[in-house]
Amino acid sequence: MAEQEINLSTKYDPKAIEANRYQYWLDGKFFEATNDPEKEPYTIVIPPPNVTGKLHLGHAWDTTLQDILTRMKRMQGYDVLWLPGMDHAGIATQAKVEQKLRSEGKSRYDLGREKFVEETWKWKEEYAEHIRQQWAKLGLGLDYSRERFTLDEGLSKAVNEVFVSLYKKGLIYRGEYIINWDPATKTALSDIEVIHQDVQGAFYHMRYPLTDGSGHIEIATTRPETMLGDTAVAVHPEDERYKHLIGKKVMLPIVNREIPIVGDDYVDMEFGSGAVKITPAHDPNDFEVGNRHDLERILVMNSDGTMNEKAGKYEGMDRFECRKQLVKDMQEAGVLFKIEEHMHSVGHSERSGAVVEPYLSTQWFVKMQPLADEAIKLQEKEDEKVTFVPDRFEKTYLRWMENIRDWCISRQLWWGHRIPAWYHKETGEVHVDHEPPADVENWEQDTDVLDTWFSSALWPFSTLGWPETASLDYQRFYPTAALVTGYDIIFFWVSRMIFQGIEFTEQRPFKDVLIHGLVRDSEGRKMSKSLGNGVDPMEVIDQYGADSLRFFLSTGSSPGQDLRYSTEKVEATWNFANKIWNASRFALMNMDGLTFEEIDLSGEKSVADKWILTRLNETIENVTKLADKYEFGEVGRVLYNFIWDDFCDWYIEMAKLPLYGEDEAAKKTTRSVLAYVLDNTMRLLHPFMPFITEEIWQNLPHKGESIAAAKWPEVRTEFTDDTAAEEMRLLVDIIRSVRNIRAEVNTPMSKQIKLYIKAKDADIEAKLAKNEAYIVRFCNPSELEISTSVTIPEKAMTSIVTGAELILPLEGLINLDEEIKRLEKELDKLTKEVERVQKKLSNQGFIAKAPEQVIEEERKKEADYVEKREAVQARINELKG
Repeated sequence: MAEQEINLSTKYDPKAIEANRYQYWLDGKFFEATNDPEKEPYTIVIPPPNVTGKLHLGHAWDTTLQDILTRMKRMQGYDVLWLPGMDHAGIATQAKVEQKLRSEGKSRYDLGREKFVEETWKWKEEYAEHIRQQWAKLGLGLDYSRERFTLDEGLSKAVNEVFVSLYKKGLIYRGEYIINWDPATKTALSDIEVIHQDVQGAFYHMRYPLTDGSGHIEIATTRPETMLGDTAVAVHPEDERYKHLIGKKVMLPIVNREIPIVGDDYVDMEFGSGAVKITPAHDPNDFEVGNRHDLERILVMNSDGTMNEKAGKYEGMDRFECRKQLVKDMQEAGVLFKIEEHMHSVGHSERSGAVVEPYLSTQWFVKMQPLADEAIKLQEKEDEKVTFVPDRFEKTYLRWMENIRDWCISRQLWWGHRIPAWYHKETGEVHVDHEPPADVENWEQDTDVLDTWFSSALWPFSTLGWPETASLDYQRFYPTAALVTGYDIIFFWVSRMIFQGIEFTEQRPFKDVLIHGLVRDSEGRKMSKSLGNGVDPMEVIDQYGADSLRFFLSTGSSPGQDLRYSTEKVEATWNFANKIWNASRFALMNMDGLTFEEIDLSGEKSVADKWILTRLNETIENVTKLADKYEFGEVGRVLYNFIWDDFCDWYIEMAKLPLYGEDEAAKKTTRSVLAYVLDNTMRLLHPFMPFITEEIWQNLPHKGESIAAAKWPEVRTEFTDDTAAEEMRLLVDIIRSVRNIRAEVNTPMSKQIKLYIKAKDADIEAKLAKNEAYIVRFCNPSELEISTSVTIPEKAMTSIVTGAELILPLEGLINLDEEIKRLEKELDKLTKEVERVQKKLSNQGFIAKAPEQVIEEERKKEADYVEKREAVQARINELKG
């Protein structure tokens, strides 16, 4: 290639280097899968974000990890497909659009279903574009030519195919069950869309009179408004207190309806009075009891949480208003005899926040047991199972699968996949198929849509063309290689993708699942609007650049652990990027027009050259190995140490000797080593920090259009030199020790000192003599002696390193009298601090009143001051000789 012009500005400016770079990658089609038969495929499908708003830090973390994997695999020669897409997010998106309509004084009913869906599609287009812009800002290497949406035509076809197939197998059914009902959004919720929170409530104790006049039976409830729908009182059949009452009847107060007393094992004899009211239409356990005893199901509420005509005089009242009035009425009637405060767990809608109502409703369900059994069986097959990283999450997954309940999949919404079921207008017959019946005018389609998770459960294969199994992408890229997601959606999403994948493709949908935690604030709290501690990743990028945010997110925790967000840590990453930039500028300014073809590593190399090439080999090996195990925190540590310490702080400083010297051959070799090491380092770092590495790489002697398409570094064993590495370690130890002694006695590097090095043997002596130039350059001695026999002056500072002893005569190093005076002042100050803290700790009043934490802090101070005082005293004794 032609001589390089250095375009790196003097200052690292992430905004400038990130501008337009993403478009360059897109124009070059570097992220598009090639279908090259020579390459092994590697697939990740993005967990589709909801089209409801902005991406948060969790999305940034999740997608950065995927980008690292796909960039690395692409460089390793795989045909990588990272497929982007978004989720229609039924309840969430519909709620947002309805909120927007309300602000305009309209409701969805004013528009009608068709127009409302049109409005929602407009919303989707607008927010999908926002999400793409955010992906671009993060630098995500997505193949946009294959972007999917959970409501697009192909995915709708897959959803219909799955629904019809499961229905025909008897695994989807329609039934009347107690479901979780959200009265605010008027839709059913699955169990995992219900958030349980402890709230202050009450137990209401009531007496139901026996109809034969022989007394009454006591029951208690936390939801007195449901008693209007009671159809029995249940007791345990072995309970001596009540056995004789089974078969008798009580009069339901207020309603004045006779209901039976039934015996059922469900009742806990030890809890409360041992008798419970049974409301089959408003409680899942009561529903089962009702089935066993053939009890009537009386629904006393409307879908919006108000009371219906079965509630008698309370009709039209809100459920909680009804509770208040009913309690008052029962107190007046003498039925309610005690109200006991009670903290209990109450289900709330994840989406609307409304208190969830257990509610009798006709819904569509997936029969889960057969599907779950197959998913559990898969985990017993070592070569076919889904591997969880960390593996402890497999237990979490299996526990949920083993205790599975049928999945309520219908939602009372307009935005989503309409259920492919039609009901005959006259006969009520149900028709489930891909197409409506031929005489469609006599049929009415179900108005419900499917749960959002029903379509996203098919994401790994529906996005690749399934059910068209001959589809090239499906054939080539399925099953996928890895899924990256948070532990909070193992149940919602991961488990459902696995059982649907097994059922419809007969194999696991992904080989590995990399589980990460949640992003929390610096104090470990969950980020939320109410706490006001949320962080917008786009604002962080504006301030510190995408590379700094990405490196922090991807290396800030180990797999499965939560990540604490800290501005200081992002700033530290920015400092790291700045260090890389400055070191690269130095290297480039000293390349002297070196071209890629002119890089020559065959010449005579210095110990520093051999050492840095050895360290590069070790770094390539460790980074590759750790990244394959998803240990990105460790990868970050390895890269940081190599770049900051080895390359910047040591090699570049040592490279200045030949670069500023007269030996042209040594200059050429050093330039070649600089170019080679920097090129490979940028490649290793590229998946983590794509923008800065591309910018630097484009200015290096290189071959190819983009670092994104460059080969992943490989270990070159011919460059591993353990002897040179050992020599370098000795030099570094010597230089560090001399610097430490200088710091200890306040002698700046600019002041020359006498330095004697006593080598352990002749071999060490020869090695040190050979590298004397480095010792002179970095220790600045006025006099240097390297020998196996050195006479140690009476007053000297010494330090032992592996293979040698360093001796620095005090004469000329410091003014002894001045240093002793300074240390005596320090000793006096420390003695006073020790006395002060000891006086405080011997004060019984302080010990009695102060918190344990404060006392502990004072004890730590005492130990610290005593240790420092002893060290200063020892130093004074040493100097006085």
